[in-house]
Amino acid sequence: MSYLSPNLFWFYEAIVAFLDRTFHLNIQIEQGKFDPLDDPELYQNQWDFAFICGLPFARYLMRSKADLEWIAPDSLIAIAAPVMQSDRYQSSPIYFADVIVAVDSPYFSLSDLAGKTLCYNDRGSNSGYNLLRQRILEQGYPAPFFAQAISSGFHQQSMRWVAEKLADCAAIDSVVLEQELRDFPELQQRLRVIDSIGACPMPPIAVSQRFDTATIQQIQAALLQPDTELQIAMTKARIRCLAPVRSEDYTMLAVQYQAAIEAGYEFI
Repeated sequence: MSYLSPNLFWFYEAIVAFLDRTFHLNIQIEQGKFDPLDDPELYQNQWDFAFICGLPFARYLMRSKADLEWIAPDSLIAIAAPVMQSDRYQSSPIYFADVIVAVDSPYFSLSDLAGKTLCYNDRGSNSGYNLLRQRILEQGYPAPFFAQAISSGFHQQSMRWVAEKLADCAAIDSVVLEQELRDFPELQQRLRVIDSIGACPMPPIAVSQRFDTATIQQIQAALLQPDTELQIAMTKARIRCLAPVRSEDYTMLAVQYQAAIEAGYEFI
């Protein structure tokens, strides 16, 4: 299951095809129709593999620790994540939340956006909601910061709403933003980045522990040494390599999320 942006679904298909070629697993991939935190099949551990945002993955992990009856031997663990080619990613599996506005808008900093309209992909998103909320909290602004916050469903839709001035701003996964601007270069003339929040751990490739430890290690090792076909897809997606990650790398995101809720920032 992919819970990530549809504009890179073709790349996740390429990873699945690589695993099929390497391990003959006959994997079928689907684009998620729900916020992962609202998907009962995630918590029922129905997926063998998942491409998932770091925040819902971290909250999934926290639930497994809090609810001893829920812990299952087939729960997901993180094994790898992309490292992007651009220098801003520091040769590490990280990404940012880029805050965008319309190119001709009068907004040039976060403070300019107080009392304006935010659009976000979904409230479970790290880049689209959680990181922006954390930045607002850290800078001491009272809640609610925005006059209105509306859900677009996807980062790509948020970008278009901002370009069309249906919303004043959005926080966009930097990898998704860069890919969408490559796919639709005309958007570069309509949008402007005024802030960049992060870095944060890149959304992981997660695998079910229903595979035995040796198999999981083999899958991880294979992802770190892609064949020519997968390397071609990685180059197209501006990915330098896949790097090993651990589930523990993502727990800080859930801690930030919970701290914001406790501080009265459930909504921004």
